[in-house]
Amino acid sequence: MSHLEISNLRVRFPTDDGVVRVTNGVDLDIEEGENLGLIGESGSGKTVLGMAIVRLLPGDAKIEGTIRFNGRDLLSLNEAEMRSIRGREIVMILQNPTNSLNPVLTIGSQIEEAVRLHSELDKERAKKKVVELLEEVGIRSAARRAKEYPHQFSGGMKERAMIAMALASDPSLIIADEPTKGLDVTIKRRVVKLIKEVTKTKSMLFITHDLGSAAEICDRIAVMYAGEILEIAGTEDLLNDPLHPYTKGFLDSLPSRGLKPIPGMGPSLIDLPSGCKFHPRCDRAMKLCKREDPPMIQKENGRRVRCFQYA
Repeated sequence: MSHLEISNLRVRFPTDDGVVRVTNGVDLDIEEGENLGLIGESGSGKTVLGMAIVRLLPGDAKIEGTIRFNGRDLLSLNEAEMRSIRGREIVMILQNPTNSLNPVLTIGSQIEEAVRLHSELDKERAKKKVVELLEEVGIRSAARRAKEYPHQFSGGMKERAMIAMALASDPSLIIADEPTKGLDVTIKRRVVKLIKEVTKTKSMLFITHDLGSAAEICDRIAVMYAGEILEIAGTEDLLNDPLHPYTKGFLDSLPSRGLKPIPGMGPSLIDLPSGCKFHPRCDRAMKLCKREDPPMIQKENGRRVRCFQYA
């Protein structure tokens, strides 16, 4: 069983220049066994949202709202209680495996540490489990490769090792942050196929810029902009019939759809515009959009969109 429900989540970071408002009232849910994609431009708050779920934000972060996982509010747990969930029931695959893996330890020893941390296996059985995990993610000659160091692995192999490490505790929810970033097309296809396979019986939050991968892996997609969710829909509905002007612009800016960029720049999270956060870049903005923040509006097929056009 795995059900995640995020309600009115707000994350703030105090800086010398002002308060950075990274997420602004996010409501999001992931059902048991569902793969949810989270897309948006850089700086929209996607990674911070993932880090907030596993409570890995810096100590100066101010967090409000609720994050419920299987009925427990993660934000109300003490650190010991959170450690019993983080890495065991919920795991996060961080961006850039090169920086996430320890360069002076073998791949096998790093996965073994995760295995022993979340199981009662002795050293010998843990080593066997490491080989099984590496084989599960498609690494050939796993027993030999487990003795190698990160620099001896290609980018795609490092990503597979990170996925193996995530699977070590048999979690029910995986948060994958840009797992296909920087991979060439062939390797990306293999990693996407692998992620699709290993999440068949799990829930996943798939954070990405890569809409092609999200389309293949995800049941639903949520679109994030300036710390807000602007649209949520089934993957096919969102790709074929986007509702929010930002979603349409984001899709049109992709090379496969004509490479037409959205005019202007995303807003500063220190000085957000009044009303709809997208209105300065929107060619359909009305006077109301500049004054008031639109509510999330329920549409057919479970779709939701934050735009006055659909009020």
